[in-house]
Amino acid sequence: MSNAEQNQDYTSGEMMTVTAARALENGTTCFVGIGLPSEAANLARLTHAPDVVLIYESGTVQTRPKVLPLSIGDGELCETALTTVSVPEMFRYWLQGGKINVGFLGTAQIDRYCNLNTTLVGDYTSPKVRLPGGGGAPEIATNAGEVFITLKHSTRTFVDKVDFITTMGFGRDGKGREGVPNIGKGPTRVITDLCVMKPDPVTKELVVVSLHPGVTAEQVQEATGWEIRFAETLKSTSEPSAHELEVLRELKERTARAHTGQ
Repeated sequence: MSNAEQNQDYTSGEMMTVTAARALENGTTCFVGIGLPSEAANLARLTHAPDVVLIYESGTVQTRPKVLPLSIGDGELCETALTTVSVPEMFRYWLQGGKINVGFLGTAQIDRYCNLNTTLVGDYTSPKVRLPGGGGAPEIATNAGEVFITLKHSTRTFVDKVDFITTMGFGRDGKGREGVPNIGKGPTRVITDLCVMKPDPVTKELVVVSLHPGVTAEQVQEATGWEIRFAETLKSTSEPSAHELEVLRELKERTARAHTGQ
């Protein structure tokens, strides 16, 4: 636990989830990744954005899960959705058809140009670790209007260059999306348990724009695998409200009970 957490009634993880949830506006159509993105998106739905339309890769539309899903194949998603369509229809009509405002993704590694790696750690021919792979993330990052990314901040996840580009942010030089027609904006926001970052409008390199309460610039630099840039005017992220914390904790408690058979 950090010094900041000792003086607060919420954790850094809760701070991250609440901040990520606030990024979703009411009425947004959001393609949701499993894990932290799903937690944030459902918190948004249960608080300030009741009309957000959550879509999962398995084809569930306007999904309203009572507990957080374990995977895209979790029956909770289909049971609580307005409708379920085939995966080809989900990608062809909804995603490639430009009907998704926001793709909300997690990742194992991210670099300064928002490239994501969920394929492997180490050398491609002899990796140290095999990861789950891309799933729908490459398509989501290509075709959604914009992409939000949320993950915990450490030098293990924030690396100078990802070992493998599973999902392109802005390429190895920040110019990977230039001159490509019919493509979304790409990543527009990265939310961690320490700060909020956005790509520089020109270079596309990540810039810290907001520090969470009690977090210092030095802490962010220590947790980042390159010399991170900071905005000239750094904001302080708003703290979670009592209501947001209550709803989030109830959601996670319900999920824990459901997944242990209670």
